[in-house]
Amino acid sequence: MRELIPEGARGLDAGCGSGARDVFFYWQLGYDVVGFAAVDENIRVAKELHPEIAEKVSVADLSKPLQHTDESFDFVMCNAVIQHIAPDLVASVTLPELTRVLKPGGVLQLMFKVGDGIKTLYDKDYDAERTFQLYSADDVVSSLTGLGCEIIPQVGEKLGGLMYFTDPKPADHCLLFALKSN
Repeated sequence: MRELIPEGARGLDAGCGSGARDVFFYWQLGYDVVGFAAVDENIRVAKELHPEIAEKVSVADLSKPLQHTDESFDFVMCNAVIQHIAPDLVASVTLPELTRVLKPGGVLQLMFKVGDGIKTLYDKDYDAERTFQLYSADDVVSSLTGLGCEIIPQVGEKLGGLMYFTDPKPADHCLLFALKSN
């Protein structure tokens, strides 16, 4: 992601999770980054682990409109979050909101579990069965295109295109980078 955004850029980690790892990482690199998670406990843990960024993390829900102004961020990260949100809300609220707060020329990094329907898996990190919504990469790309974004193509060794991988649970994922049109 760092190769796609200028130093000091303003960013949002939408769904930063417990510990707000990426908010802390990008903050250490000098980016003006904020993050939120829908779970109070995740933000409490983030503030305990990284008191330096306590004012940069908060509770918010990606199934509702964001409390940020239009075109606030140079980059937005949303990783492993939409799989917890119903598809109708992702299409009508989440993706439109993520692109609304992104500046023209800004980059959206989006990672999600890919497939059709829902999938229940054992998650050793939670020691529990968890159910996830799966998304078609083509449908997500189509939605983003309709919202004024285009997928950044892979050129040589640079990140781009649609990248697929399987995690240890196992679940298939898609990672993409999209550029908001000017």
